[in-house]
Amino acid sequence: MFEHKTEKEAREEILALVKEYCSTYHNQRKPFEEGDRIPYASRVYDHREMVNLVDSSLEFWLTSGRYTDEFEKKLAEYLKVRFCSLVNSGSSANLVAFMTLTSPLLKERRIRSGDEVITVAAGFPTTVTPLIQFGAVPVFVDVTIPQYNIDVTMLEKALSEKTKAVMIAHTLGNPFDLAAVKAFCRKHGLWLVEDNCDALGTKYTIDGEERFSGTIGDIGTSSFYPPHHMTMGEGGAVYTDNPLLNKIIRSFRDWGRDCVCPSGRDNLCGHRFDRQYGELPLGYDHKYVYSHFGYNLKATDMQAAIGCAQLEKFPSFVERRRHNFDRLHKALEEASDKLILPEACPNSRPSWFGFLITCREGVDRNRIVQYVESKGVQTRMLFAGNLTKHPCFDQMRESGEGYRIAGELINTNRIMEDTFWVGVYPGMTDDMIDYMAKTIKEALSL
Repeated sequence: MFEHKTEKEAREEILALVKEYCSTYHNQRKPFEEGDRIPYASRVYDHREMVNLVDSSLEFWLTSGRYTDEFEKKLAEYLKVRFCSLVNSGSSANLVAFMTLTSPLLKERRIRSGDEVITVAAGFPTTVTPLIQFGAVPVFVDVTIPQYNIDVTMLEKALSEKTKAVMIAHTLGNPFDLAAVKAFCRKHGLWLVEDNCDALGTKYTIDGEERFSGTIGDIGTSSFYPPHHMTMGEGGAVYTDNPLLNKIIRSFRDWGRDCVCPSGRDNLCGHRFDRQYGELPLGYDHKYVYSHFGYNLKATDMQAAIGCAQLEKFPSFVERRRHNFDRLHKALEEASDKLILPEACPNSRPSWFGFLITCREGVDRNRIVQYVESKGVQTRMLFAGNLTKHPCFDQMRESGEGYRIAGELINTNRIMEDTFWVGVYPGMTDDMIDYMAKTIKEALSL
């Protein structure tokens, strides 16, 4: 078939067939009919993702390569940050972000075992997991309803002489009060890590400037798991404007090595064999010098290839999410006597990941959820609800050690009991949004 073709001609023919295949078999969707399953999230893609994926596979580079470089550069440009590092998941991004703050290169500001980090229990566990595994102490603060983010009035009460950082997520695209949290961190010399995994594309105005969430703290993280704002299957990113933090991020991601040469390239600094490191022999190969106890958390170039195509579409994804959220909110306003509808943080333009609903007193969440699920509308809880109530905390609850709660988690517990959410992903049509609203209102009338 390719006998008389150049490699370039053969590749172009393959990719043309891939484009035709995707358009024929993957992008054919029948019109929505009431009762059809409406997932809370789904991939939105076309032939460009598939062509990029196959293009990368034909190179057979497999690990990080040219598509990784392109994705890191373009995401950094989109977010208007200096540095971006692709990793293999959002959870790995949180791991790298937290471990970066434990580096000896940060001197007296480094986080050590026993130091405290302020966070919330109403969220996803892997925002908290890295610091628990390291031996730091999470200090849990309550959240507010209907914004579902940290109650900033509790920050000072959560503070102690051991506090070194604040690490919290923007809930389902709605940013926390970044002005208040940033001011608190600046006042007390604390690091701020923004778990931006559910909020890519969200904007927040601070100091008169509109900026992307994830770029206002010291480090931001993203996830590219299929339900998220954009996808590469598995994948995540860590980003910062701080050159030292970026150096540490790269080290922890890449086995903990001291060398910054990318895969397949050697001796960029010109000093691979002529320096002294620790107690190693003079001239020991710099590619095998380790400044941190790191990991291998890189993504593959095939994942990055999909991400590059997704990133081209991403601004339209954000606008569609906002449209879907606004339409659903308007349709449910007549039920606000029975449901608490979500509310955007002041000074923000959220890139909504989902539509959070809290049942008012006398309304049974389980009954509502079971009804709408029976009608094909997929629902989710607000992740852990109250993370401290889960089996992974059993041993710590019994010992009374390993974490601390500042005040009471009153709203956190209410969310665990009364809150659920439905999706607003960009593949949803107006008919799907309207059917979701209709179904939720039907459930309330039963």
